[in-house]
Amino acid sequence: MIILRLALQSLFNRRLTACLTILSIALGVGLLLGVEKVRTGARQSFANTISGTDLIVGARGSGLELLLYSVFRIGNGANNFSWKTYQEIAARPEIAWIAPISLGDAHRGFRVMGVDQAYFEHYRYRAGNGLELKSGALSDDLFDTVLGSDVAEALGYKLNQSIVVSHGIGNAAFQSHSDRPFRVAGILKKTGTPVDRTVHVSLAAIEAIHIDWQPGISSAKSASADDLRKMQFQPGNVTAAFVGLKSKLNVFTIQRWINEYATEPLTAVMPGVALQELWSTVGLFENAMLIVSAMVVGVALAGMVTAIFSGLNERRREMAILRSVGASARHIAGLLIVEAGLLAAAGAGIGLVLSQTGLRLAQSWVDHAFGLSLDVSAPGATELAQIAVVVGAGVLAGLLPALRAYKASLADGLMVKT
Repeated sequence: MIILRLALQSLFNRRLTACLTILSIALGVGLLLGVEKVRTGARQSFANTISGTDLIVGARGSGLELLLYSVFRIGNGANNFSWKTYQEIAARPEIAWIAPISLGDAHRGFRVMGVDQAYFEHYRYRAGNGLELKSGALSDDLFDTVLGSDVAEALGYKLNQSIVVSHGIGNAAFQSHSDRPFRVAGILKKTGTPVDRTVHVSLAAIEAIHIDWQPGISSAKSASADDLRKMQFQPGNVTAAFVGLKSKLNVFTIQRWINEYATEPLTAVMPGVALQELWSTVGLFENAMLIVSAMVVGVALAGMVTAIFSGLNERRREMAILRSVGASARHIAGLLIVEAGLLAAAGAGIGLVLSQTGLRLAQSWVDHAFGLSLDVSAPGATELAQIAVVVGAGVLAGLLPALRAYKASLADGLMVKT
């Protein structure tokens, strides 16, 4: 208790230096804890990009590739599968719902995806949240479209505006379907998923705009939009399909049946498994973030050691007086170690408060801007372990100046050098 009281008094006498040291440690710890929360939130949001879907079905190929183009709109499937095959899958009694999608077109850098009503009814993200309209409605007109929130915001679209889609992917799209424009019928609320960057049209509309389309040729005799509205369209094929089962117990049975489907080669993947595989691929970046944050904390602790070392020469007489009144060399060393521990503990505590406060203030903005769900609950085992490591590292760092003070002799402290 005496050493603790002496350490507190000593730090108070050097309060400016102590406060700056505590601040540097607090900023480092706040960054470390903040990065951990963002990393956890990113992982959770990543995993919740799609939920409630038991299987994703596509043409034979890599399951990871199927996940990328069907859920994240990255790339495109090498092949589609037939509508007849889709109907046979949908007819299985184990299937509760199925939502087909069709890719291949774009609008000013955003993917155009053909969907049906089942997509809007059953697609779920972030622990079961469904798609909701911010404005407008889901119309039955052939040439109506529903925009993701990022599409509408980036391009400044409002309801009832006309847009033209092009054949091709992203910015590489070519030959626009300008003779068959779409009307913005609805705009979805932000989800923080690739849905926000998608232009949704009906599967029938995908067939309609390509009914007489030929690469590089614009036909003056093509059917008008009004003529097409009078026709009935059925997709010839689809890119992928999201499947929900009546019972989770059947997921492996249906997956095996689809993967062994004899009529045409198919692949069925479980989204959760594919997401884990994808996250393990990109997880290197989250480790890099943690390493950078740990380096910031390390620099702050190094600054603390430097401050203690630089003050030792000024405190030589103080140490000598303590020795002269009976303090042993171990007491002197212990004093410096306690000071280092107090500085580290105070910095870690303030860093925790800064992290929690910053996350609470930024939570709604981050959720709206980036779709990341940040957890601002009480510190968990991981955060507490990180704080304990920082305090422990601070105590260990204090051993260096303590060792030097331990070796200093009483005579050296009392001697006046000229």
